[in-house]
Amino acid sequence: MLSALGLWVSRWTARLLPEPFVIAVILTLVAAVLSLALGPFPKLHDPSISEKTFALLDSWRSGDGLWKFLAFSMQMCLILVTGHALASSPPFRSLFRALSSLPRGTAGAALLVCAVASLASLLNWGLGLIVGAILARDVGRSLYLRGIRAHYPLIVAAGFAGFMVWHGGLSGSAPLSMTTMDSAVKVLPAQTIALLRERGMGSGLPLSLTLFSPLNGFVTLGLIVLIPLTSVLLSPRGPQEMRGIADCAPSALPDVQIVPPETPAARTFAERLDRSRVVNLFLAALLIAAFWRFGRSAGLGSVGLNEVNIGMLALGLVLHGTPRSYQAAIDEAARGCGGIMLQFPLYGGILSMLVASGLDARIAGALGTSTSPTVLPVIVYFLACALNMLIPSGGGQWAVQGPIALEAGMRAGIEPGTMVMAVAYGDQTTNMLQVFWALPLLAITGVKARDIVGYTALLMFVGMAWMVLGLVLFS
Repeated sequence: MLSALGLWVSRWTARLLPEPFVIAVILTLVAAVLSLALGPFPKLHDPSISEKTFALLDSWRSGDGLWKFLAFSMQMCLILVTGHALASSPPFRSLFRALSSLPRGTAGAALLVCAVASLASLLNWGLGLIVGAILARDVGRSLYLRGIRAHYPLIVAAGFAGFMVWHGGLSGSAPLSMTTMDSAVKVLPAQTIALLRERGMGSGLPLSLTLFSPLNGFVTLGLIVLIPLTSVLLSPRGPQEMRGIADCAPSALPDVQIVPPETPAARTFAERLDRSRVVNLFLAALLIAAFWRFGRSAGLGSVGLNEVNIGMLALGLVLHGTPRSYQAAIDEAARGCGGIMLQFPLYGGILSMLVASGLDARIAGALGTSTSPTVLPVIVYFLACALNMLIPSGGGQWAVQGPIALEAGMRAGIEPGTMVMAVAYGDQTTNMLQVFWALPLLAITGVKARDIVGYTALLMFVGMAWMVLGLVLFS
């Protein structure tokens, strides 16, 4: 029944929802209309429609509007490309080949792929997304070459399910953007920053209140155990139910006829530099030294997006070995940044209109004063689940929903860290129905969305129940 529900949701979202960029444009129009109709515009005295319109337009095109998230969007791009490049490095490729030979059937394959993808997602969401896809494909190939009948769609779904834990890990955009006030002001409006300072949090939210909190420990560690075990229970039993990689994704089978061309020897000084490991090691050493210096002066509890990107960049440089290899990996990974670069300015404009009209404060006040502290995080969580279907980027969603959630929570007396994680959990939950992030996985594994969405929908409902339980217990 749940598989059928997942297929139905996927089919109708594909029919009704256009590209994320088009959705961002529509949301811009909706935000403008709602701001004009419902916003109090506290900075205008007896405002007319024309004055309201000009105020919205001025805020939209300003540095705190369209261009507010320039630094934040670059951080998101680096999270994606450094993780993608790391997954394509030779040591990781060798690791995938070794792991792919371990499973002896569908259940073991789903358990392995889901567990590895989940752990990789905790380190970096870009890494987890690509690791889950490549490992699922390599496991499917290995089982086929060893003559073992297995259900490839479930293995692929298990690889994508690892993406359900990323926002509780070391690349979670919402919690990492809040560790220092310098990073928070790049995302949050001035009134939210003022409220945080009034609550004695003028230096930011340390990771002990978000990623390293008891709430996130309960939720994320539970998901790492629960989701892989659930994928095992979903494994088909009868041989007639098995659909191997050759049945549903023959394009993902290895072509043994292709032999990689030999790389010619470097002849010039420039070519030697391009292939020199010394260049990568030198830059990696500088980056590691910078990370060490930050940790010693500010403490690991203040690690933010910049520090995570420093670590991922250094690790990728070391594992790729040469500048040419790493540059090629980054070039390939950068193709996935188009949506971030195109949509984030619109998200900044949406937030600016809500702030300029005062509508964000009105919504936050209504939520904070009419909802109990136990129920509010759950409501924010389900709102985040729904909003993620329209704004697939976790960073973009935090930029739009984060200020309202934080203000509502502080008005209700809820710790800001809890509200940060409520938005984060909602974002990662409906990733299981979000085709936007499944596209790289579908391209690598060769399956269709309809092949996996029934399984990811079921895993989503299991994860949703666990996250709601965590929010109720720790609110």
